[in-house]
Amino acid sequence: MLAPWSPLEQSLAQQYLSPAELAAFRTMSRAEQLHSLNVLRDVLKQQPESPGALAAAALLHDVGKSRYHLAVWQKTLAVLLAALHPSLARSIGQGESLSALRAPFAVSVHHAKWGAEILRRCGSDADVIWLVRHHQDPLDQWRNHACYEWLKRLQAADQVC
Repeated sequence: MLAPWSPLEQSLAQQYLSPAELAAFRTMSRAEQLHSLNVLRDVLKQQPESPGALAAAALLHDVGKSRYHLAVWQKTLAVLLAALHPSLARSIGQGESLSALRAPFAVSVHHAKWGAEILRRCGSDADVIWLVRHHQDPLDQWRNHACYEWLKRLQAADQVC
């Protein structure tokens, strides 16, 4: 709710993103940009010398949400239903219908996949695309993946911010 009045440090994003990725970052809502900058700050607080791919993924993990900008009431509806009945919220979001009532659930379910698609078109690094695509997956399923430790750090930062 404070996003319109909070300073937006795009210079921090410029340090880690290619021009195409920065353009994609700028399509995100102001609130999502602020959240992503906070996720990056938390990743850097965990370990200041973080890999560039992890930093870029921190900034772009929610870029798929730019496919459909949600109103506050839609975000609230999705959060409340996810808290009260997670399986119903996921079920409603399974289709990619973006009607006003289904959109918040579809965005929640599909934004990681949509983000990976956007980043492929940007020519992003494969690790950035993988991290964005899997940032909401259960962590244990990727324990043997080369980017597991980065995914763990990204998810921890995303949960805090």
